[in-house]
Amino acid sequence: MKIIVASDHAGFEFKSRILRYLSENKIETIDLGTETNDSVDYPDYASKVAKLISKGEIDRGILICGTGIGMSIVANKFAGVRAALCHNLETAEASRRHNDANILVLGSRVLTEAVALSIVETWLNTAFDGGRHQDRVDKIHAIEKSHGTVNGLSLL
Repeated sequence: MKIIVASDHAGFEFKSRILRYLSENKIETIDLGTETNDSVDYPDYASKVAKLISKGEIDRGILICGTGIGMSIVANKFAGVRAALCHNLETAEASRRHNDANILVLGSRVLTEAVALSIVETWLNTAFDGGRHQDRVDKIHAIEKSHGTVNGLSLL
């Protein structure tokens, strides 16, 4: 499994720690920035990750900003992206089991580092249940398809 990771300035420290955790667990990563905690615009980084997920070039990604809200909004504009903002182990598990979330979004200002790492671990180790949940994911794809896209962005 290869995970693509990006953050804005608010998520930079968490991103660094998450990358170290993934490396320690022999999970291949691609770091798309930012490289410092100097102020940057979260849409630039969320789109880098979401675009690669949307194109099917990478299966899963992790985005981190201050609250996670901005990154979630941007990532979910891309067709085929199911970005889940998770605040605890229950939401991380449900996002994978029920929604087949392909991007995990975390808020560095609302989580402790320990909780964030536990969420990452749960999210990575939880499989999609399929079945009735696949039917629901298929409905999401149908909605995206029926509304079309422009430059990879969903028009929903």
